Amino acid sequence: MAGSRAAIRYAKAILALAQDQKAGEAVAKDMDGIVKTVANSKDLRLMLNSPIVKAEVKKSALQEIFTGTHAISEGLIDVLVANKRIDLLGDVATQYAILFDEAQGKQVAVVTTAVPLTDTLESKVLAKIKSLTNNEVIIENKIDESIIGGFILRLGDMQYNASIANQLNNLKRSFSQN
Repeated sequence: MAGSRAAIRYAKAILALAQDQKAGEAVAKDMDGIVKTVANSKDLRLMLNSPIVKAEVKKSALQEIFTGTHAISEGLIDVLVANKRIDLLGDVATQYAILFDEAQGKQVAVVTTAVPLTDTLESKVLAKIKSLTNNEVIIENKIDESIIGGFILRLGDMQYNASIANQLNNLKRSFSQN
């Protein structure tokens, strides 16, 4: 939990700096690349989290991996290395993307279903969410067969759980209390 709060703080600072320098879009592209690279490389994650690898080695490796990035993105790496928080790089980049989208009036709604959403259902969900939030919403559909049916909608820090599995658990809890 403390790591995520720190990641949000770093992301807010980077976003403010990027907006001041009118480089929000360029930094957003860099952060997207960082998120994908860290997520797809187990070796990179291990190196970032390793207490054995020296900070200078981590910094030089990251500079090699992320060549051609904006000066603000390079500065983030320098600050995280200096503060001994380089293990937060992926989290900071993810939080930056979320904050940047919110600043642009966009939100990502994660809809978890047991089967993939059809185009018509997706458009209905999109229209309903857009009417509730008045923001541009992007739907990300996650498939989780364990929810049996229904859906789970997550928008920002709000969640609505209309899954069959949740209803069964509520029913089970109600029976066990009586």
